[in-house]
Amino acid sequence: MSRSNLPLPDAITRETAASPRWLSIVGIGEDGVDGLSPAARGLIGDAEIVFGGRRHLGIAAALIRGAARPWPSPFDGAAEEVLRHRGRQVCVLASGDPFQYGVGAVLARHIDAREMLVVPAASAFSLAAARLGWSLPEAVSISVHGRTLDLVRPHLQPHARILALTSDGEGPAALAKLLAETSFGASRLTILEALGGPRERIRATTATGYDFGAVDALNTVAIEVEAGLDARVLARTPGLADDLFEHDGQITKREIRAVTLSSLAPRRGELLWDIGAGTGSVAIEWMLADPTMRAIAIERRADRAARIRRNAAAFGVPGLELVEDAAPAALASLPAPDAIFIGGGASAAGALDTAARALRSGGRLAVNAVTLETEALLLTRHAAFGGELLRIGISRAAAIGGKIGWRAAMPVTQWVWTKP
Repeated sequence: MSRSNLPLPDAITRETAASPRWLSIVGIGEDGVDGLSPAARGLIGDAEIVFGGRRHLGIAAALIRGAARPWPSPFDGAAEEVLRHRGRQVCVLASGDPFQYGVGAVLARHIDAREMLVVPAASAFSLAAARLGWSLPEAVSISVHGRTLDLVRPHLQPHARILALTSDGEGPAALAKLLAETSFGASRLTILEALGGPRERIRATTATGYDFGAVDALNTVAIEVEAGLDARVLARTPGLADDLFEHDGQITKREIRAVTLSSLAPRRGELLWDIGAGTGSVAIEWMLADPTMRAIAIERRADRAARIRRNAAAFGVPGLELVEDAAPAALASLPAPDAIFIGGGASAAGALDTAARALRSGGRLAVNAVTLETEALLLTRHAAFGGELLRIGISRAAAIGGKIGWRAAMPVTQWVWTKP
């Protein structure tokens, strides 16, 4: 069957001179070529070049009539390798759904979707949900394949359902260990191996009771979260408890942090600079707002920088970038931010000006001041550039002699400015 008469919808097969469809991406499940549609088989057979992992190329060997090309090592150069053959009939083999943590998403960053013809197979998540009777929109789907297990931490909410792709046969045991050590040991784990193929196997246990032997390298772990009394459950609102962070006292306190995050107004996919990051608490909560959020923490002290790294891992945002240097020198080569928070070092010569220049148009700048010197600087900036000034005072009930009274924390002056 040739590409021209494949039974595909007109909307898919229609080509234009500006964007001919030269690249096909075919998802293959554990059932191999037996699970492929006639259209998918035709795309593989018609291709002049077929890219894929050695395993997939072996599975589809009987269908391949063109040149079989295993992925380069390292994989980082895969998209460039495919692009070298633009205009020829190229097919890429992928696992399951190519756009579910797959090669399709990688290629789409470099190749227009109008140049592609994609035939997905069922993803591991879809197959797992089908076996468990779970609603996919109500479950959290994450991949820890080649990534740190810490990514699961923000999703450990009571009674949550999580589907996690792991890297190998050791992944389920490592996840069970993490859960058991963080008071989520009663959580039910279902290990789904080689879904959709003849080696499929499903086993269930608790995190504490996990004692399975060998597990297939192709596995998905389903977690039904049960939180113990002292489990580290992260609240969904800004202003997480201070004692959740490792700190030396140099931390933006929870109430001030909640107001600060409101002033910074996180929006999907944005980048924050956290200057004078201390514990990294503002940058961490910024990243927790949405999986697409990015942040760079700037901290000159090595001990605090190490603490920021540990906090980022503990909160499940290992992607937090860290620059160990002082502003303004540390800001010179950083990508332009959508928002900037200055919690320390605002009075350093040139720091505030450099930050303001780097901010994107429409970006937000929030600066907190405790000392009179920094407050005076913010008053001057407000008079010159406008924005909003806030005075934040917090009092906490504390023992005074044998009674209880209010003990005031140091007030914080905050200047918030949106760049025109």
